[in-house]
Amino acid sequence: MTAAPPCEQDPDAPAAARSILVIDDSEVQRRHAVRLCFELGALEVHEACHGRQALEVLARLSALPSLIIVDLEMPEMDGIELIEVLQQQGVRIPIVLLSGHGDALLDSVQTMGASVVRGLRKPLERADLQGVLREVLSPAEPVIERRRAPHLPIDPPMLVEALRSGGIVPHFQPKVDTRTGLLRGVEALARWQHPLLGMVPPDEFIPMAERMGLIHDLTRTMVEQSFAQCAAWQSRGMRLTLAINMSPQLLANPDIFGEICAQQVRHGLSPSQVVLEITEGSMVETSSAAHSALVRLRLRGFGLSIDDYGTGFSSLQQLSRIPFTELKIDRSFVHGAHRRKSLRVILESALELARRLQLSTVAEGVEHLEDWRLLQDFGCTTAQGWLIAKAMPPEELPGWNRAHGARLATLRAAP
Repeated sequence: MTAAPPCEQDPDAPAAARSILVIDDSEVQRRHAVRLCFELGALEVHEACHGRQALEVLARLSALPSLIIVDLEMPEMDGIELIEVLQQQGVRIPIVLLSGHGDALLDSVQTMGASVVRGLRKPLERADLQGVLREVLSPAEPVIERRRAPHLPIDPPMLVEALRSGGIVPHFQPKVDTRTGLLRGVEALARWQHPLLGMVPPDEFIPMAERMGLIHDLTRTMVEQSFAQCAAWQSRGMRLTLAINMSPQLLANPDIFGEICAQQVRHGLSPSQVVLEITEGSMVETSSAAHSALVRLRLRGFGLSIDDYGTGFSSLQQLSRIPFTELKIDRSFVHGAHRRKSLRVILESALELARRLQLSTVAEGVEHLEDWRLLQDFGCTTAQGWLIAKAMPPEELPGWNRAHGARLATLRAAP
């Protein structure tokens, strides 16, 4: 079924969606949702009574809808089963869930797939739908990085050549003070722009480097380039902290302590400017040699951060064993926390734990101003994410920082 738009639409509505599919076995609630969609600028709204009918509608359409609104409880095929079928078919459409059940159930279902963008309580409210449309149609930051062709896989010789020729370079993501919005530091992130394959995702080439025994070479080039760049900014009056990821496999290397210290001295950086990030999940297998290296680096004055906090199973144990100075909260507990009670509780608990342990805190994955405000309320120290900026080549950072000054009034915490 396809409904026709009403004559008048809200002039303040978000940018119009090309089309929306509303799936609800209650005709009253379905018609209410359809009316709201048109009022908020939808150009075309399709309807279905249950999941199977929705699949039939999708099969008939020449173009997929911009958004699907689906009730969780329906006959013949409920919302959960529909989501699973769409995932199996490779259909990636933003999905809004509707349910009369509590937020805990909606939060649980929302974790089923990346396509689920929001869970809302029934009956659907105009303000809630308006917020969803703004989020879906006007994302905080478009994905502009070019992806490689899926049929051209990378292989070990390509990685060896990239390391030899300097094809893997650091990009830098800003880290800002959550009270003032001011730039405090950067995280160095490895980027490989292959001339033929495009941008190779780090989650592909970094594990390959570890398997091939090349993680030392990769980290060495990242440390050298990142330290040199940080020193160059500093010579121009831009003193920043630098966070760089370290593999526990590398920390077990007896030479790593000396190499990091030598680079720090060579480039005239203070050890306190450098934060070494160690992923929490990987710490389970940390050897005694790696543990010793971390303690020695901390004694030298380097900062130690437990990265992706909350994603592993040994968080408290690691915090008691290793002299961390910073707790970095994984984006899965930050993104969307302003609208999910369970995430808010976990986020607040982690920040309170860090405060009591006298650790600085970093929240990653901040994409919405509402999550930013939540971090301010909970006392987070610094934050990074696409609300602030994506990772960028080093030459872009000074210009970004100058332009960022215009946003400080919006980002600053209320006195």
